Amino acid sequence: MRVKLDLEGAVVLVTGGTRGVGAGIGRAFRGAGSVVIPCGRRSDPDPEFISCDVRDAEQVSSLIDTILERHHRLDVVVNNAGGSPFALAADASPRFHQKIVELNLLAPLLVSQAANAVMQRQAGGGSIVMVSSVSGRRPSPGTAAYGAAKAGLDNLTASLAVEWAPKVRVNSLSVGPVLTEQSHLHYGDAAGIAAVARTVPLGRLATPDDVGACAVFLASPLASYVSGATLAVHGGGEVPAFLAASNAREEQS
Repeated sequence: MRVKLDLEGAVVLVTGGTRGVGAGIGRAFRGAGSVVIPCGRRSDPDPEFISCDVRDAEQVSSLIDTILERHHRLDVVVNNAGGSPFALAADASPRFHQKIVELNLLAPLLVSQAANAVMQRQAGGGSIVMVSSVSGRRPSPGTAAYGAAKAGLDNLTASLAVEWAPKVRVNSLSVGPVLTEQSHLHYGDAAGIAAVARTVPLGRLATPDDVGACAVFLASPLASYVSGATLAVHGGGEVPAFLAASNAREEQS
């Protein structure tokens, strides 16, 4: 049996879709023949762009209504908007923590609820992909609220997949370090980025297009029996710190 991507003409919403990982996701879906609608708080020249703060219920409702007015359906949602600046948990304000959880956990739920209401009425249902993070599955010092929100997002993925089946599939991508125009904010200069890359078994950071390709896979018929799953997109994870600290090999040589 030959299975195709079958995403030609699919209507795809990508939150936070104007730069970085979101832009890579958009490129991947366009490459598969889809109509991509990026949304974000900053304006963008893309004619399909819709301005939206995904933390605001009224704006999300208007976002979905606008998509339906333009295209009369919504086939795929990629909840990519998220992130967090560095802030130690002991020093960050309650308001800061609230905003991080709103953006990284509650906003994807809000967008997904609105999208699901549309997809359940469509003959072909739909697919929702959450962009999560390895920070949700390991300690996340300096971004504790972000890591906790992403852990919640993985659980949310599994729960929604059960609630909204069989019409809507829900999956997530657990993404490791990605090389974007903002990498210096997290890893420093080129030397710092290179040092981080050396901790990844595949020897490099992910690119936005790497993440996009995995999002396309999960949204496509190639993954038609995949729902409630979290796909690791981290280049093999991280080389365990104890290996670098150990001197056993030197003593044996």
